[in-house]
Amino acid sequence: MDGILAFFQSMGFMQIDVRQVVMLLLSFFLLYLAIKKQYEPLLLLPIAFGMLLTNLPGAGMFHEELWAAFLDPTGPAYHSYGAVLKDAGLLDVMYVGVKLGLYPCLIFIGVGAMTDFGPLIANPKSFMLGAAAQLGIFVTFLCANAMGFTPAEAGSIGIIGGADGPTSIFLTSKLAPWLLGPIAIAAYSYMALVPVIQPPIMRALTTEKERKIKMKQLRTVSKTEKIVFPIIITAIVALVLPDAAPLIGCLMLGNLMKECGVVDRLSKTAQNELMNIVVIFLGLSVGATATGATFLTWKTIKILVMGIVAFSLGTAGGVLLAKLMNVFSKEKINPLIGSAGVSAVPMAARVSQMEGAKADPSNFLLMHAMGPNVAGVIGSAVAAGILLTLLG
Repeated sequence: MDGILAFFQSMGFMQIDVRQVVMLLLSFFLLYLAIKKQYEPLLLLPIAFGMLLTNLPGAGMFHEELWAAFLDPTGPAYHSYGAVLKDAGLLDVMYVGVKLGLYPCLIFIGVGAMTDFGPLIANPKSFMLGAAAQLGIFVTFLCANAMGFTPAEAGSIGIIGGADGPTSIFLTSKLAPWLLGPIAIAAYSYMALVPVIQPPIMRALTTEKERKIKMKQLRTVSKTEKIVFPIIITAIVALVLPDAAPLIGCLMLGNLMKECGVVDRLSKTAQNELMNIVVIFLGLSVGATATGATFLTWKTIKILVMGIVAFSLGTAGGVLLAKLMNVFSKEKINPLIGSAGVSAVPMAARVSQMEGAKADPSNFLLMHAMGPNVAGVIGSAVAAGILLTLLG
């Protein structure tokens, strides 16, 4: 009888609490969004399933207390991976890759291998639009800090405005890992909602005449330019901002493998097998941090609200700078492409195209919008490097 009683007491049903029930229901909802609505399914699905696993009582896959000791500078296990791994579960082991900043960098190799910087090279003004779209990051950082968040936490919240999931995870894992769950979910949720969030802001800040502006066809970019570009960008950014070197370096390495034409096998591996494997590990381990104790707080609600503010300000920053550039430029820029300065590639560029086509069906803005879009990827990584340098 004692054995039977011990068996029943070991069941998860006997150990579950209200917060775990809420988190399990939330994981089911995110799985629904990923599968049925196809909102960023490649990462939202493993994140939601990681959330499911970590909130199953008694499963022992992720031990929040081990990582709390790891982050406590007064404790004996401070930054001791040996102490963490001694009693680690499956998701604890996977999470080491997040804590070390390994997974976001590997994903950036794949992103670089799938990115064409041609539109950005053909129109260098796009760099300015990509930079302007980072406005939301720094304004939200100041606002979050004023609301009582620590500078490190405020920086991690602000980076949501870049609409770049791997960059948000990279910076948060360095500055405020205890906020990783809500920030990652907010970042990927808002990336998925780009077609919903951006259009009202774009229409509110532009006139119909501005939305109908047609831009000249971009010049053809040579193969040499495409090969030299990632090398130069890596050198400049790393020399000016060393903390941004891991992200920018991996992004540009992937792009160089794609453009040089001599390592097709590596390029295809980065785009497919490597990317897919790392996305699974990253999603599961990030979802594992979304436990009831850390996620179901007022702080999480504030993060979700500040995240959408950051994203909205980033969208507005790109549009407003494009309008300002038109005051001084003879060749007019359609302000709609400024909203693509956030780094949700290529979704933000497609939204610019769709909004432009609504105003004038013959207008084709996609390639023009891809310039600010890929510039936004660089811009968000640079912004993360700046915050890491100032706050890390």
